[in-house]
Amino acid sequence: MKLKLIYIFFWFSFCSTGLPANIAERIEPASWWVDMKNPELQVLVYAGNVAGSQVRITAKSVKLKECVRMESNNYLLLYLDVSEAIPEKFDIILEQGKKQKTIPYELKERKQNSSRRKGFHSGDVLYLMMPDRFANGDPSNDIVKGMRESTVDRNDPSARHGGDFKGIADHLDYIQNLGVTAIWLNPVLENDMKNGSYHGYATTDYYKTDPRLGSNEEFASLVEDAHNKGLKVVMDMVFNHCGSEHYFFTDKPSYDWFNYPDKYVQTSFKTGTQFDPHASTFDKKLAIDGWFVESMPDLNQRNPHVARYLIQNSIWWIEFAGIDGIRQDTHPFADFDMMSHWCKEIMEEYPDFNIVGETWYTHNTGISYWQKDSKIASPKNSNLRTVMDFPLTFAMERAFDENTDGEKGLTRIYEILSEDIIFPDPMNLLIFLDNHDLSRFFHTEAKISDLPKYKQAVAFLLTTRGIPQIYYGTEILMAADKANGDGKLREDFPGGWTGDKPNAFLTSGRTQQQNEAFNYIQKLLHWRKGNEIIEKGSLKHFTPTQNGVYVYERKYNNQSVVVFMNGTNEIKNIELNRYKEVLSGMHAKDIISGKMIDLSKSVLELNIREVLILEFK
Repeated sequence: MKLKLIYIFFWFSFCSTGLPANIAERIEPASWWVDMKNPELQVLVYAGNVAGSQVRITAKSVKLKECVRMESNNYLLLYLDVSEAIPEKFDIILEQGKKQKTIPYELKERKQNSSRRKGFHSGDVLYLMMPDRFANGDPSNDIVKGMRESTVDRNDPSARHGGDFKGIADHLDYIQNLGVTAIWLNPVLENDMKNGSYHGYATTDYYKTDPRLGSNEEFASLVEDAHNKGLKVVMDMVFNHCGSEHYFFTDKPSYDWFNYPDKYVQTSFKTGTQFDPHASTFDKKLAIDGWFVESMPDLNQRNPHVARYLIQNSIWWIEFAGIDGIRQDTHPFADFDMMSHWCKEIMEEYPDFNIVGETWYTHNTGISYWQKDSKIASPKNSNLRTVMDFPLTFAMERAFDENTDGEKGLTRIYEILSEDIIFPDPMNLLIFLDNHDLSRFFHTEAKISDLPKYKQAVAFLLTTRGIPQIYYGTEILMAADKANGDGKLREDFPGGWTGDKPNAFLTSGRTQQQNEAFNYIQKLLHWRKGNEIIEKGSLKHFTPTQNGVYVYERKYNNQSVVVFMNGTNEIKNIELNRYKEVLSGMHAKDIISGKMIDLSKSVLELNIREVLILEFK
C-alpha cells in the first residue's frame, strides 16, 4: 500500500509572533474525500497570528462558507461546502496585506465500497492488546528525538517498553492461528507527555500516530495486513479528554474549548448522574465536566467546533486506515447529546460499522441506559450499538471462584443474564473476563494451576450471548493484580522482544500448563468462528441453585448447542428430565473432548468442574 504523507506543515513569512514551544504550524485534516454524507467540512488552520488573514480558495467544486476566528489569534476555522465536490486539488490562500501564503489541499476519491465496511459483531472475538507491551519489531523507534519521554525501561511498569506496529504485524500469524477474528488496539495516537504515557490515553495529536509505535502509513499497513489474514481492527479513541501537552491546551483556541479551563477540577467519576432522576446540577456537572486526571484536561464537546473536529477526526481515520470498529474510552464522561450525534453520523456514513463504548458500571441499569434504543433513556437515544458488560465481568470474577450449589457460584451468572430484559440488544454487549484496567482473571501466578476454573470461564465466555473480548496473554495464563498498579496489568508478552526467553509465541516457549490453556482456548475459538448458532442463536438457561450445575442452550434455525457446567468441587449426577426441553436428541458430540455423550439415560454424571459443550446434529 502506497500512501502519501498526510501531514502538511507550513510557515507564514508574515507571522511576527511564535507559537508555544515544540508546536508546529498545521492544517487538520490535511485532506478529505468526496461523496461523504455530511456536505460540510471543517478545516482547522493553526499558525502564528493566522486569524488576521483573509481567506480564499481556488477550488472548482467547493465553496468557502464561513471563516471562524477564535479567541487565540493562532487559529482559523474554515467551513467548506463540499456537497457538490469532485476529486480535485486546490489551494487555500491566506493573505495579510501584501503578503500571501498558499496551502495545497486535496479532496480525494473514496475507496470502492468504503461506506459498506463490516464492523465487528457477535460472530467475532476481539483480541485486546496494548501496543507498547505486545512486541517490539523495530527497536530504532524506541526513542524518538525531540519527544518529552526519552527513555525505555522494561523494568519500570509505568515506563515505555518499546512495543510497536511492526511487532504486532510480525505476530499476526500467531493471532490468526489463535482463532480470534479481530484485534483491538489500545490508543495509538501520539502521546507526547513527559512520562507515563505508554498507555496512549493522553492524546497530543489527533491526526498522528505515536512515532514510537510507527507512522500513520505503518498503521494503515498493519490494518491492511490484518485484513489480508481475515482479522478486523478496532481503534481506541478518546473524546472526553486530551493530554495536557496537546496544542489545544497549551494554546487554547477559545475559553470554552475545555471544561474548567482555569484550573484542574477532578471528576467525581459518578457518571450515574447522567440518568439519575434525582441528580443535582452540581453533581452532574462535576461528574461530566471534571477532568479525568490532572494531565488529561476535559474537552467541552458542547462547543460545536470541538464536536465537529472530533467527529471528522474519527471519520478521517476510518477512511485513511480502513479500520473496522471504534472503542470509545470513558463514553459516559462526555456530553450525551454530542456523543449521540457522533454515533448517528458514523452509522449513517457506515451502516454496518460498529462502535463500543466503555460503560463502566456495576449494575445493568447503567449499562442499558447507554445502549442504542434504550427504553429507560427514552426520549433520548445514545445511538451507541455496543456497550461493555462490566456487571457480567464482575459476576464471572466471583462465580468461577466459588464452590456452591446455593445462591452464589454460577447462580451469579444466571442472575445477571436473567436481567437481559433491560437491554435493547443483549447480543451487542461486549463481554470479557478482564482487560487493561482490571485485575487479570488470575490475580497471582500461584492460582494459574486452577485450570478447571480457567476452562469453565473460557467456555462460558465463548458460548454465551454477546461479543467476546480476550485480553492478550489470557491464552497463556498471564496473571496480575490491580492492587500492584496498572502497569503490572499490562506486562510485556513474553517473546515479543529480541532475545526474550521464554518466547510464548512458540509452542516450545510455553510450559505444559500454558500449552494446555492455549490449546483449549484455541480449539474453542476455531469452533466458534463462523458458528451461526453462537453468533445469532437464542439463549435459554436453567437456574443452577438446586445443584450448582448451570445448563443453557443456544439455538438457531432448529440447530442447537447445549452447555453443561458443574460449578462445584463434587461429582454431580443430574436428572436429565429437567432439561429435556433443550435436549433434541439422545446423543450429542462434546466439542471439547470429541466424545459422543449418551443422553438416553435418566442421569448424566458430571465430574468436578466439568464442562460439556454439546452439539446436536
